[in-house]
Amino acid sequence: MSNPTLLSNTLSSGYRELCQSLHEADDSWGIASVHQAPMVAAIINQNKFTEILDYGAGKCRLGEALSDKITHAIALTNYDPAIPDIAESPDPSEFVACIDVLEHIEPDYLDNVLSDLQRVTEVAGFFTISCRKARRILGDGRNAHLIVETPEWWLVKLREKFDIPNFSYSNGTLSVLVKAQEPSIQE
Repeated sequence: MSNPTLLSNTLSSGYRELCQSLHEADDSWGIASVHQAPMVAAIINQNKFTEILDYGAGKCRLGEALSDKITHAIALTNYDPAIPDIAESPDPSEFVACIDVLEHIEPDYLDNVLSDLQRVTEVAGFFTISCRKARRILGDGRNAHLIVETPEWWLVKLREKFDIPNFSYSNGTLSVLVKAQEPSIQE
């Protein structure tokens, strides 16, 4: 079921237009997911996940890169609020891949995006986050990585919404396996 209120609170209309223009104009924008496909496929295959959501899919390259690496049938959903064809708020999925997305979120919208990721992650997810400035400058003059923070900062933010059984940090990128938190029992 779509949640239009939350969707409108995940990015500003101006930033949506800026991102959409960048995706249309630059074919090299959004290649990080291809490099992460072997890791994503290993997690999917090991856990036999059948529902996969690519959150922040851009040009949908992760799905293409996974096509020959998955050992069983999967249903893949692509979601990106800046791409009109895949901008509808997604339903929850067993597994969520969020590759090279969170550092691009407008700071005022990060908590909303993390809440939305929590909503759509039924079992587990794999997120990668760059912790350094991008080489690319946006059309409005900002660095493409709108949030540049330490791995420790990101882990604190992610632990507010997820359990984190495993993470690594290498070459400026934080890779995090997240699990849906068990609902707390209210007394």
